Amino acid sequence: MIIREYSEQDLPFIIAIWNKVVEDGIAYPQEDTLDMNTGADFFASQSFTGVAEEDGTIYGLYILHPNNVGRCGHICNASYAVRSDARGRHIGEQLVLDCLKKGKELGFRILQFNAVVESNVHARHLYERLGFIQLGTIPGGFRMKDGHYENICPYYHEL
Repeated sequence: MIIREYSEQDLPFIIAIWNKVVEDGIAYPQEDTLDMNTGADFFASQSFTGVAEEDGTIYGLYILHPNNVGRCGHICNASYAVRSDARGRHIGEQLVLDCLKKGKELGFRILQFNAVVESNVHARHLYERLGFIQLGTIPGGFRMKDGHYENICPYYHEL
């Protein structure tokens, strides 16, 4: 498995992976899916979009971008997605580790996650195992697809 910068040829695959997470409605705040035009613009607008590839197949991706501007512009934010049929292969871990390195390379000093859903225990365990620190809990901060609210847990990691 290699993690590399995405290319235009990857767009159909990474858009499909991204849209599946959006459609599931349990992890990303976005509600609108991407098409080829909006997806091309979205992934190109990131500081970095990485893909996890093995033998020509894309299994996951991450996006990395500033979390804020100006005096807080040294803090980045990221999102990760792994194909549902490839989960359990530690692809997410490889994406996060690459993202930590890439964030530092790009001059960021902190990686912050604003809204990790509390019930996303696999992601939370991974982040904690990799040294991320939970900042607290925001009650009812995430509206799930079915309309109920769940807590979110912000995390950060110094780069």
